[in-house]
Formats: sequence, structure tokens, C-alpha cells
Amino acid sequence: MFVAKVTGSLVSTQKVEAMKGCKLLVVEPYRVDPAERKSLVTTGRTFVAVDMLGAGVGDYVLLTQGSSARLTPETKNMPVDAVVVGIVDQVHVDSGMVYSREK
Repeated sequence: MFVAKVTGSLVSTQKVEAMKGCKLLVVEPYRVDPAERKSLVTTGRTFVAVDMLGAGVGDYVLLTQGSSARLTPETKNMPVDAVVVGIVDQVHVDSGMVYSREK
């Protein structure tokens, strides 16, 4: 799993039957800033992920990828490679908070 920020959505009107009705999000993986360890910074990559939780643009989410993305009850029969499995409330690193959803 890793932390990613929702930066947009993707609309696909034609897709395989198992994917119909699924919300697709554009997400960017984030990591702890290696220099100061006081914030999250983008890795510069972008993914499309299936959202089962109702995340929105600007939310930080927990993302799982690969075969693990097909281990949820909702995605077990879907051809997905990335799925949102949680919406992040806070991230703590060392003795400090680097992200809070409420701020």
C-alpha cells in the first residue's frame, strides 16, 4: 500500500461489463519529503485507480496495486491494477504530523 493524492477523475463510457458503474480516479503517489520529513511530496507518477469509498479531488488515499487490488470483495472479479482502500485522516512521521485531513 502507499499514500496517493486524488488529482482528478476519469470518465470512460465504454468499458468491460465488470467495470460498469465504477468510479475512476486519477491519483499521484506521495512520499515523505526525504530532506525535512515534515511534509508529503509527489513522486511525479500518475495512476488511474478504482474508487470504492467515495474519495474526492484533494483527498489523500491509501492505494493498493497489482494482484492485491483484486483481493477486495468489490474488485475480486474486475480487471483492476489499482484500487483505493482507504481515505487518509492523518499521517504522522517521527514525532510530528505531516498531514491532517481537517487542516
